[in-house]
Amino acid sequence: MTLPPGTPDLEALDLLASVAELGSLGAAARRHGISQPAAGMRISALERRLNLRLLDRGRTGSMLTDAGQSVVDLGRPVLDAAAALTEGIARLHQAARPDLRVMASTTIADQRIPHWLTALRKLHPDLSMVLEVANSRQVTAAVHDREAALGFVEGPHPPTGLGSRVLVSDELVAVVGPTHPWATRRRAVSPRELSDTPLLWREKGSGTRDTVWEALEIHATPARPAAELGSAAAILATARGGTAPAVVSRLIVAHELRAGTLHEVRLTDPIALTRKFRAIWHRRTPPVGPAADLVELAARIEDARTRRH
Repeated sequence: MTLPPGTPDLEALDLLASVAELGSLGAAARRHGISQPAAGMRISALERRLNLRLLDRGRTGSMLTDAGQSVVDLGRPVLDAAAALTEGIARLHQAARPDLRVMASTTIADQRIPHWLTALRKLHPDLSMVLEVANSRQVTAAVHDREAALGFVEGPHPPTGLGSRVLVSDELVAVVGPTHPWATRRRAVSPRELSDTPLLWREKGSGTRDTVWEALEIHATPARPAAELGSAAAILATARGGTAPAVVSRLIVAHELRAGTLHEVRLTDPIALTRKFRAIWHRRTPPVGPAADLVELAARIEDARTRRH
C-alpha cells in the first residue's frame, strides 16, 4: 500500500488540530515547542499541500476556516491511530529492554557485583539484567542522565544531586613489587612521602584515583604520576615489575599479597586511605522492585562480610 499524493504531514495536521482545540496559533505553537512563525510556516505548507485555505489570519489572531475545521475532523481518527501506533512501538521497545540496567565501577563490578547478583537471582530467577562497567564518573553521569536505573560507584563523597546509600567501606593499600626498595623497608612510609612519590594512577574519573588524591593532597600536592593506567589489572601488572608503588583496593590485591607477587607498604596513617562503595540513583526515581532488592541485598551481604572479617 502506498500513500496517495497530497497526504498531509501528520505533524502539521496535529498542529492544526491544536489550533482548533486551543483557539490560537500562538498557543498551539507553545504546546508543540516551536515559535509562532515556525508554526505559521508549517500551516502554510499544509495549505499548499492540500490546496485549501485552512486559517483566516487577522490582526487579532488566526481562526480555522470551514475547510480547516473539516480537515481537523477528518484527521482526528488518523491522529488517534498514529498515537496508538507510537504507543505500541514504545511498548515493543520496553519489552525488548532488560528489566534492570545497572552500571558499576570496575572494582565493584569485578569484585562485588557477582555476589550480589547471585542473591538477586534467587529472588528474581526470571530477571533480565544488563550490567555495564565504567569508571565512577561515567557511572554517575549515566545515572544522572537516566541512562541507567541504578549505579554503583566508589569514592570519598556521594555524587552531587543523586540519591545514594553507602554499602560498605573499602580499604586501599599501597603495594610494590618484590624488587622495589619499599618491599623490604622496615620503616613505615608517611603520607607526605607517599604523596611526593610518583605513583601508578588510575585514569581521571576513577573513584580510586579521587580517593587517593584527596587523601594525599592534605599532606602535599601528589607528584606527577609514574603512569596513568585504565584498569586495575594493568596497574597490578606494572607494580609487580617494580616500576612504582600503587594504591589499590585490598579486594583486588589480596591474592597477590598472599602469593608474594606484591608486597604491602606499611603506612603511618593507613586509615586515611579508605573509600565508600555506594549505590546511586536519580533522586526523582528511587529504586523500586528488583533495583531496590539489589541495593538491600548488597548492603546485607557487605555487612555480613564486614562482620566476618
